[in-house]
Amino acid sequence: MALQPAAGTRDLNPREVDGNRWLSEQLGQVYRLWGYVEVSPPSVERLQTLEAGGRINDREVVRLASDDPLGLRPEMTASIARAACTRMAELPRPLRLWSCGTVFRSVQSDTGQQRLEEQLQSGVELLGGHASVADAELLRLLLACIAKVGIGAEHRPKLLLGHHGVLSALLNQVPPEQRNAVRKALISFDPLALAGLQLPSEQRQSLEQLMRLRGAPDQVLRQLESMLGPSSDLEHLSASLQLVASAATEAHVELQLDPTFQPHFDLYDGLVLKVVCQGVDAPVEIASGGRYDALVERFGGAASGLGFSFDLEAIQGLLGTENTAPQQRAVTLLSVRDLSQLPAAFAAQAEQHAKGQACMLLDSPCGSEAEAQAEAAARGCQAVIWMG
Repeated sequence: MALQPAAGTRDLNPREVDGNRWLSEQLGQVYRLWGYVEVSPPSVERLQTLEAGGRINDREVVRLASDDPLGLRPEMTASIARAACTRMAELPRPLRLWSCGTVFRSVQSDTGQQRLEEQLQSGVELLGGHASVADAELLRLLLACIAKVGIGAEHRPKLLLGHHGVLSALLNQVPPEQRNAVRKALISFDPLALAGLQLPSEQRQSLEQLMRLRGAPDQVLRQLESMLGPSSDLEHLSASLQLVASAATEAHVELQLDPTFQPHFDLYDGLVLKVVCQGVDAPVEIASGGRYDALVERFGGAASGLGFSFDLEAIQGLLGTENTAPQQRAVTLLSVRDLSQLPAAFAAQAEQHAKGQACMLLDSPCGSEAEAQAEAAARGCQAVIWMG
């Protein structure tokens, strides 16, 4: 019998479970304040939905053995977008939804073997509405969530922003046969790959400059304007950033614009984002997302879509379990001197439960109250009822 969990998964102890629940509840409070309602997409979906029209690599989808082509969700956006465009098609827009659950991915290990990786996520999806207003709302909601869970200046949070349309416009200046290779080199920040492409020296220098272009939004926008000229995407991005700048300052979150940044999943066709904090040993990515209008259209919807998701266990690792599960439940230990007192003990326990007090029964007798106190301390109980 196997004594270890499957590779890529892990057992959570009670405090870690409490921490994840506390984080989910804190984020849920913020979502509700902004008018979002909770949904629960299925863990199992048809592969056609999960792969999002080829935008998600099928190698990352955990397939199930079944008559229908099914798999476990690698993220929740596609499932929620499908439901919003079908079962919730008649609801007024903009449609504000949030969810919390586990996602599953198939990843390749260093040895070349495929293994399962699970992640607990909490996030929102905003479908419909005016594009510039929706982008600004999503970013401000993200900042409100960061503040709510206790991420502050000491964690050096950075909101990394990019735009799929801006990157595409920059790539349109490259010969068509080279665009995919250039895009891959820019996104992966691979100067050697870029140097190996057959490009005019002037264009290569321009692309090398683009690869290094990231920083304060105002400065980066000015350089992008000089590269692209008048651009509706740049105007839209600038307007959205102006609407969130003050909120970012209040939340101690640094805004950084990076025109070559793209998230892990190729779902997005507009604004893209990632939140990174400084951990003890290395940077920690805690959230990502963006705009996915084409995905909504693929599911038959006429409206736009955008969203983000938090990695709850990454946040818990960043903040520490004691901070993400700050209130340990007060439990009373009920103990008897001998087992003949069990009927009275169960009645006393029922009285505690009726008052809303957590109370558990010790299944072995204690000869003294001091012994019962010692048993309570060993179990982390805050009070003792000894029936002696």
